[in-house]
Amino acid sequence: MAKESVQASARESALQRSRTMRAVKSRDTRPELLVARLLRGARVRYRRDVARLPGRPDFLLVEADIALFVHGCFWHGHDCPRGARAPKNNRDYWLAKIARNRRRDRRVARELREAGYAVWTLWECGLKPIEKSGELPTRLLNEVRRRGG
Repeated sequence: MAKESVQASARESALQRSRTMRAVKSRDTRPELLVARLLRGARVRYRRDVARLPGRPDFLLVEADIALFVHGCFWHGHDCPRGARAPKNNRDYWLAKIARNRRRDRRVARELREAGYAVWTLWECGLKPIEKSGELPTRLLNEVRRRGG
């Protein structure tokens, strides 16, 4: 009887976990919407989720040929407290997945640079001060202007 209860509980938690993971969005996330709002405020022209480019950048800053990615720290293995946190459940799977994501991110950045694009990554953890200030990083805006945007 106890074994059946544990199995039912495990099935229920697997279903709940599945629902939770399905709810994780890959587009129009809160960080991406913040960056879009700040780009519009800075009068920087962009296109979203450009499928014809390697890695489908979150933003293509049109006049400046800048591919801009907005990465979640956990999913892309950022070197910050949230990104360095190892998952407790299914640990081997997640560590391998994050390692694959990092390899893919490096390959995509290289392919974009070879195609003549500058590649920028804004990390989720770095967006909090940007949100407070209401402005994009000065270095990014300077590069947009320098590259013709």
